[in-house]
Amino acid sequence: MLEKLAKQTAIYGISTIVVRFLNYLLTPYYTRIFDQGEYGIVTDIYALIPFALVLLSMGMESSYFRFTTRAEEQGGDVAEGKRRVFASTWGITSLNAVIFFIVVLLLNAPISRAMGEAYILHPEYVTIVAAIVMVDVFTIIPFSRLREQGRAMHFVLLKALSVLLNVSLAIGFGVAGLYATEFGVGWVLIANLIASVVTLVALLPSTNRIVPRIDWSLMRKIFVYSLPLLISGIAGTANEFIDRQMIKYLAPGDSAEAMAQLGVYGAIVKIAVVMTLFTQMYRLAAEPFFLSGFKKEEFKEANAASMKYFVMASMVIFLGIVLFRDLFALIVGRDFREGIDILPIVLASNVLAGIWFNLSFWYKREEKTKYAAYITFLGLAITIALSFVLVPTMGYRGAAWVRLIAEAAMVVWSYVLCRRHYPIPYDLRRIGEYFAVTVAIYAASEYGLQPLGESIHLVGNIVLFTAAICFAIWREKIDIKALMRAVTGKLLRR
Repeated sequence: MLEKLAKQTAIYGISTIVVRFLNYLLTPYYTRIFDQGEYGIVTDIYALIPFALVLLSMGMESSYFRFTTRAEEQGGDVAEGKRRVFASTWGITSLNAVIFFIVVLLLNAPISRAMGEAYILHPEYVTIVAAIVMVDVFTIIPFSRLREQGRAMHFVLLKALSVLLNVSLAIGFGVAGLYATEFGVGWVLIANLIASVVTLVALLPSTNRIVPRIDWSLMRKIFVYSLPLLISGIAGTANEFIDRQMIKYLAPGDSAEAMAQLGVYGAIVKIAVVMTLFTQMYRLAAEPFFLSGFKKEEFKEANAASMKYFVMASMVIFLGIVLFRDLFALIVGRDFREGIDILPIVLASNVLAGIWFNLSFWYKREEKTKYAAYITFLGLAITIALSFVLVPTMGYRGAAWVRLIAEAAMVVWSYVLCRRHYPIPYDLRRIGEYFAVTVAIYAASEYGLQPLGESIHLVGNIVLFTAAICFAIWREKIDIKALMRAVTGKLLRR
C-alpha cells in the first residue's frame, strides 16, 4: 500500500531536490554580496510571503483534494464534478489575490511604515511583493490539480522553470551591478516577479481551458471544510514566520542591529535545506495520497507505517547535517557563520514539524479540521509568549529555542488528540529507538570526539553517520536493490 506513496515521494523528491538546490544557490550568492542587514530584508520578505499565500489560498489546496475525492465517491459525471471543484476553488483564490493586490496598492504608505525603516525608504518593495503574491496565488490550484492527477513530472518541470529563471535573473542582475544601485534588494524581487509571471503563463495550458468560475452552492460546502484549515494555516504559518518578526522587533539593539540578527538567523535556517527538501517532497506526495478514498483500517495502517519511515529518514538527514555542519556552514558567507550553533535546534524543529504534519491527516480525512486550529493556536501562543521572554535577551538564539519548544508542544497535543479521537497504531517503540540512537550519536560526536581534534572528529563522524544508516537499513530490513529498481523503473516510465 505504501509503494505508491514511496514512488511518488521519490519522483517529487529527486526532482524537487534538483530544483530547490538550484534555488538555494542564491543563499551562498546573496550572503556574499549583501551585508547582514540587507540580507535581513530578504529574510523578512520571504518569511511574509508564505503567510500571505496561506491567507489568500484559504485552505483550498486540501479542500480541492478532498472534494475531488468526493466527486469520485458520488459517481455520476465525475469529470464534470471535478471541473466544478477546480473552477470554484481557483475562482475564489484568484478573486482573493486581486483584492489583496488592490488593497496593498491603496494602503502602501501605512503598510511600509508598519514594516520598518527599510520599507519606508523603499515603499516600492511592498508593491512588488504584493504582485508576486498575487501571481503565485493564481497558480496554487492549477498546481494542486497536477498533483491530484498524478502528473508529478509536469508539476516539477514547471517549478523548475520558475526556479531556473529566478536564479538566472538574480545572478544576472548581480553581474550587471544592479544590486549596488539605490534600488538594491528590489532587484531580488523583480527577478522573482518575472519568474512567477512566466510560470503562470506556462501553467495555463494544463487547465484545459477551464476558467475560474465560483459555484457558490458548492463553495458553501467547501468553506465548512476549509475554514478551520484556513484558521489553522494562518496560525501555523504565523508560527513559522513570526520568529523572524520577533527578532526584527524584539532583538537587543537598534533596528539596524536587529535586521543584522535577522539576516544571520535567515541564513542558518537556509542551511537546513536538506531537511526542508525532504519534508517538502514528502508533503507533495503524501497529501493527495492520504486524502484519497482509503478504508479506515487501511488508512491507519498506512499512516502508522509512513510515520515510522518518515522519522527514520529524518533522523538520518539530521545526523548528516549536524555531524558535518562545518561543511554546510560554507553555504553562507563568512559574516553569517557566527550563528551555526543554532543549526541543530533549527533541524530538530523541522523534524517535529514533519511529525506534526503526519499527525494531521486523520482529522483532514474525517473532516474534523477544527482540531487543526486548536493545535496551531497552541503553538502560536507559546511562540509569542516565550519570544517576549527569550528574544530580548538571547536574540536569534532565543528565537530558535522558542520555535523548537512550540513545535514540540504541537506534536504532543496532536498525538494526544489522535489517541483520544482516532487511535492509530504508531510504532512508538521503533520511533523511540530512532530518536535514542540519534541523540546518542550526536552526543558521542559533540562530547566524545570533538575534544580529540579536528581530524579525529571528522573521521569519527563519518563512522558514526555510516553506522546510523546501517542501523536503519538493518532495523527495517530494507532491500536497497529492490527499492532502487522500483524507483528507477517508475522514473523511466514517466
